[in-house]
Order: sequence, then C-alpha cells, then structure tokens
Amino acid sequence: MYAVKEIFYSLQGEGRWTGTPMVFVRFAGCNLSCPFCDTDFRGGEMLSAGEILSAIRAASSDCRTLCLTGGEPSLQLDAPLVHFLKEAGYRLHVETNGTRSLPPGLDWVTLSPKGDWVDGAEVVLGQADELKLVYTGQDPARWATFPASCHYLQPCSCQNTEEVVTYIKSHPFWQLSLQTHKYLGIR
Repeated sequence: MYAVKEIFYSLQGEGRWTGTPMVFVRFAGCNLSCPFCDTDFRGGEMLSAGEILSAIRAASSDCRTLCLTGGEPSLQLDAPLVHFLKEAGYRLHVETNGTRSLPPGLDWVTLSPKGDWVDGAEVVLGQADELKLVYTGQDPARWATFPASCHYLQPCSCQNTEEVVTYIKSHPFWQLSLQTHKYLGIR
C-alpha cells in the first residue's frame, strides 16, 4: 500500500519536460520541512499498486508518461511499484529532494536539493538527469558540478524571477526553469 495525495493529468510545468503531458502521481508525506514549500502533501489515502494504476488510467487513458512526485516520493516509491508501472507500459519520471535512494528502473530523475534551507537535507544521490535548484539568493556554485545533463535555477514561487534571470546572465552555465503551470493557471 502506498500513501497517495492525488493523481491528475496535466502538463509538466518545470524543467526539461515543460509542456509535456503527464499523469502526476503525488505521494503523501515528506521528510523535510522547507520554508518555501508550495505543495500540500499532507493526508491522502492508502492505495494498492492496482488502485494507483486504475486512477492513472482514469486520469488519462492515452498518456504513457508519469511524474512521480510529492512531498517526497522516495518515502513511498519502491522497486515493486516501479516494476508494476513499467510492465503496464509507462515512462517514469520522478521529482525528488535526493535525500533518500531511489529504486532502479526510473526513466528520468529530477533532483531538487533542499540542503541550503533545511538542516539534515544531505543529498545521497550521486547523479540525476536534471538538477533543479530553487533560487533564493544562495550561492549555487556547489551544484554546478553535480552530474546531471541539465542544471536549472528556478525562481521561488515566481517571486524573484528578475533576480534569477540576472544571476543566470552572469553565470551562463545555468538555465532558467519557470513554474509555467502557475503562469498558465493549471495544475
């Protein structure tokens, strides 16, 4: 059984896959308490793998890409669920704070480290497909060498976009990630 907050169909609003249709599986719970968190991951219900798959299919019978998110999905996500969803024909993306290991078989890993704001938020992942750092004025230099194919800075809740653009223009290694779903008014 897995604690699931919600399952819904939308467009990815952040990072490399912005604009891509995905079914989002938002797991309940998180191991961190970030001061800027904009996600309600409390509550939810306990679902079996089969019930999760039924809810995914109800959200969209056509979309074959899932975004496993939270809260922190690594608190729920395990190898049997990954295998079950892969066998059902889904591409699996995960968005994680990186403080816990992930099961094998995931197709895309987005690491969003939180150690600059939360004590004990040490990243244990050794690599990711993309790194997405919420920028609040901290020095992101230590993340520039993290093994990932894309390195994004993202404004904090769309409030400091100009500051992020200025930083990226003087540090062109970084790319901009916007929460486009918020600008569009979609989930």
